[in-house]
Amino acid sequence: MSTTAIEATDAASETMRTRHQGPSKRDVMFVFIGLMVTMLMSSLSQTVLSTAMPTIVGDLGGVDRMTWVVTGYALAMTVMMPVYGRISDIFGRKPLLLIAIVLFMSGSIVGALAGNMNLLVTARVIQGLGGGGLMILSQSAIADVVPARERGKYMGVMGAVFAVSSVAGPLIGGWLTSGPGWRWAFWMNIPLSILALAAVTVFLHLPKPSKENRSHIDYFGMALIAAITVIIVLVCTNASKPHTWNWAEVIVALAVLIALFVFVELKVKEPVMPMTLFRNSNFDVATIGALLIGVAMFGVLSYLPTYIQMTTGVTATQAGLLMVPMMASVLVTSIISGNLVSKTGKYKIYPIVGTTIMAVGLALTSTLKADSPVWLLCVYTMVFGIGLGLGQQILTLIVQDAFPTSIVGTATASFNYFKQVGATIGSAVVGSIFTSRLTGFVHDNLAAVMSQMASSGAVMGHRGTAAMNGAMHLSASSLTPSGVNALPGMLRTPIIDAYNSALLPIFLWMVPFMILAVIVFFFVRQKELSTTLEH
Repeated sequence: MSTTAIEATDAASETMRTRHQGPSKRDVMFVFIGLMVTMLMSSLSQTVLSTAMPTIVGDLGGVDRMTWVVTGYALAMTVMMPVYGRISDIFGRKPLLLIAIVLFMSGSIVGALAGNMNLLVTARVIQGLGGGGLMILSQSAIADVVPARERGKYMGVMGAVFAVSSVAGPLIGGWLTSGPGWRWAFWMNIPLSILALAAVTVFLHLPKPSKENRSHIDYFGMALIAAITVIIVLVCTNASKPHTWNWAEVIVALAVLIALFVFVELKVKEPVMPMTLFRNSNFDVATIGALLIGVAMFGVLSYLPTYIQMTTGVTATQAGLLMVPMMASVLVTSIISGNLVSKTGKYKIYPIVGTTIMAVGLALTSTLKADSPVWLLCVYTMVFGIGLGLGQQILTLIVQDAFPTSIVGTATASFNYFKQVGATIGSAVVGSIFTSRLTGFVHDNLAAVMSQMASSGAVMGHRGTAAMNGAMHLSASSLTPSGVNALPGMLRTPIIDAYNSALLPIFLWMVPFMILAVIVFFFVRQKELSTTLEH
């Protein structure tokens, strides 16, 4: 046999060893259910305690540490994303996913039994250490068991799960708090964790990665990215307190750490975030686009529920229900676009069309007034949700399709890391602009009311004057829906108008970000999606 023939035979044998059709549909379905449970637990935990916090503070005290219940989880989750991604590429997805589930379940048990706020914050950090893995590894594991061509429909369902949990979290938290108690927001994770453990243990069967690089773990890179993330998240979550930081020192420290991180990643054998990822144009395009979308998405999701409560006077639970149309549209369009990608193999059009529709939805929402009908708000936000569902989850598929399975965990984690950091920065910037504008508008509107009453000779009385003077000194952070709705009409109306004027124009300012994202997505290179798995 000739050398050429031998080489051809060897190549064919290698192809047979590394390309296959994957596990049976039955096993994939059971694995998928388990992975959906893990993603649901992680995404629910980001919002489930939002409506329970006043009750928790009343039970445990420690109001000064209340924000850390949220920040601790977000910080730990963001730090761990790239770590889980890289380590899972070296040691395999399954053992890391089992560790993440156990960590998350341990944090849930500690949280359920917490007797003080310090212990609750510790529990949330432990949950976050596991939650980062649940989010990343569930997405990466799908790439291990489902070919790229079929992966679209699974990604669509994943996007739908995330959308549903964004609304379901506050609703479930409110229901548990008013019913069996807020501790059940932690206890409910135990049976879900056991179900996920069983599904992953029994049904997730993956080829074992090579042992060659297990001695080259990038510990220094992991430490550096953790330090960078801690600084970014802490600065962003305290952006409304400008005197908390020496900004010059923070910027210099970040620049030095980022430069050192890039240097380390270029030198080590198995970097936690390989710089070669950024040589792939589809990875760069998807990451930049996701960052831009994250600014708008979290701006809407973070402040719209409170806006609904302020302007309509409904409860937190009712405000959550009024966001159901938006999330329902995300759910439906996520599933539809995912199935269309699997059917046609084409994915470039969906982020472009989806982001364009998001821009339209933001522009429409910015035109709402404080007295606009509720149904109009639901329609406009539903338009936004249609766009979000069309393209958001497809970006993960674009990233995964750009790299071989051997580093798909690293690529997925790096993409999600930048998306999470971008969303944190976007939320902080939107929040800072909003609170600054709100304070100014409240003062101006109330001053106008006082001037109008003085010119008309109206008499407010002692209580009315005291209420007006107190309202003039309100800060943006002290404006709660229940407090505003309890004010007399002469004070409530100008404050609600101020809230509307301070927030909704910001939605219009986000439209250029969406237009920029549309332009960026035109640079996505459409590739033929593989119908087989490669290991």
